[in-house]
This record gives sequence, structure tokens and C-alpha cells, in this order.
Amino acid sequence: MRLTPESAPWQSYEGQFLIAMPSLRDGPFARSVVYMCAHREDGAMGIVINQRAEEIEFPRLLVQLDVVGEAEAIRLPASAERMRVLRGGPVDTGRGFVLHSGDYRAAESTVPIGGGVCLTATLDILKAIARGAGPSQAVLALGYAGWASGQLESEILANGWLVSPADSRLIFDADFDAIYDRALALIGVNAAWLSSDAGHA
Repeated sequence: MRLTPESAPWQSYEGQFLIAMPSLRDGPFARSVVYMCAHREDGAMGIVINQRAEEIEFPRLLVQLDVVGEAEAIRLPASAERMRVLRGGPVDTGRGFVLHSGDYRAAESTVPIGGGVCLTATLDILKAIARGAGPSQAVLALGYAGWASGQLESEILANGWLVSPADSRLIFDADFDAIYDRALALIGVNAAWLSSDAGHA
């Protein structure tokens, strides 16, 4: 018997964390925490929040994107200097997505997700950050994690991911090494308890 959307219970994980299980220890999602930006029956999209793009500095990126000139790059506000660049996922890695606090909204392009967290994917927000008029908290992600219809649900059933309520403090936390364990702690799990064979007797 084939389950249809009408007969199968469906749950959206939008605005929550996905925490990678040890079975995903190889590849781009090893020890990753993904903030789910959109989850509908036709697919899902999220941003990995604990993998820094070490080789990319935000001021240099602004120059490459022609947001600021070379001379302006050395006079950026402190908030722009501190801006962190993430590896947001393996899909569309040349595209930038800004996760940010709700105190900044671009009328046409800002998408509120939940818990005071928003997503904006246009140059307007980078220009605002460069002039000190952006959100109070923000991270720039290059690329995203994407799933086709039913794919994420199958991965969760196969013990690929744990689902946790999101905590915006972790999204904007600079201590990348601690985010995975702190996300697990939100649901009372210690990383040492996890097994790559979870679900098999």
C-alpha cells in the first residue's frame, strides 16, 4: 500500500535544528547542525550553522561582490569586521544567504522563519551591514542544504538526523566547535551516547 500525503501524517521541521547522527560521519554533514529555513511537502532547505568557511574573510568578500571598494574595506564598522562566513551546505555554494535577527527587514526579500530569526538572500543586507545599518546579529552562509520531496523524512527515519528545537543563540555563536554538543544538549543528548548503528538491534 502506498501512503499518500492525505493518509500519512506530515510534519514541518521549519524553524528547527537538524543534528547529524554519526551515520553521516562522511561527507559535508559530518557533525553538522542545520537550521531549517523551509520545509514543505515538495522539499526542504536549511543552512549548516557550525561549519566556518575559514579561508573567506567577510571584508574581502564585500570587495569581490563590489559592495564596497578596496579603500572602504579597511574602514568597515566593527560589526562587519566580526561577521562570520559559513559553509551553508553543498548546494549552490556560490550563492550567499544571511541568517539574521529580526531587527532588519528588506521589504521584498526578507523571510521570517521563527524565533526572531530571518533569512535574506540579496545584496541589500550586505550593503546595510557594510555601512553599519544591518541587523544586530547575522551570519553569511555560502550554499545551503537541500532535500527533494520525501528525502529528508526518509533520512530522519533512517536515523540520519535528530530533530531539536532551535535556539537562536547557537545560530549566531562564534564558538563553532561547541555548537554540535550544545544543540544535542537542547534535547538532553550527550554525543558519547550516539552510535552509528542506532536503530539496529
